[in-house]
Amino acid sequence: MAIKIIVFEDNEKLRISLKALFEYNDEFELIGAYEDPIDAKKIIKKERPDVVLLDIDMPKMNGITAIPIIKEANPLVSIIMYTQFGDEDRLFESLCAGADGYILKNISPLKLFDAILEVQKGGVPLSPEVAKKMLHFFQHDKKKSKERFGLTERESEVLQLLVKGYSIKSIASKLNISYDTSRSHLRNIYHKLHVTCGKEAIAKVLSGKIQL
Repeated sequence: MAIKIIVFEDNEKLRISLKALFEYNDEFELIGAYEDPIDAKKIIKKERPDVVLLDIDMPKMNGITAIPIIKEANPLVSIIMYTQFGDEDRLFESLCAGADGYILKNISPLKLFDAILEVQKGGVPLSPEVAKKMLHFFQHDKKKSKERFGLTERESEVLQLLVKGYSIKSIASKLNISYDTSRSHLRNIYHKLHVTCGKEAIAKVLSGKIQL
């Protein structure tokens, strides 16, 4: 079954381009493309998409403001911010508001497809530039970070992969461990960081406000 997608984007040319792009891939079905998220609650409840591509800078409503509205309408929908802004402030605000991924508009069509598939698998898709910033933040003072977080060496490796956007399955494959072991490490990480999911862990890493 095709992944159902809704787009909120005020650039008409980009909306048209995205429509054409998804028409040529049977894995995806674009069921709606709107210039703003003013009526997002009604649209999401009616159309029941699997994934929402959400711009940030829109004249009638900021995309970050729309995130909790969309999540309230359907808590199971995955939201990927699709924006030209790669700064840490908007990234952090988006993740804290409930976004499930953050990609820049300069990403290739294939990478966009990969991001949608990844978020459906439970990953946190990030554009390379964004992931690099987050990883740099995480690695800036690695020793100090470990002391603050109380993470083991393996948990630190798992968290770094999570920051890069890897899913539980992908982390297991990358580190040559079982799926259950990967999931166990993530549970321990969430417990130590006092969070409940991967996106909250990433947001907390970026904020630098983690306390033991």
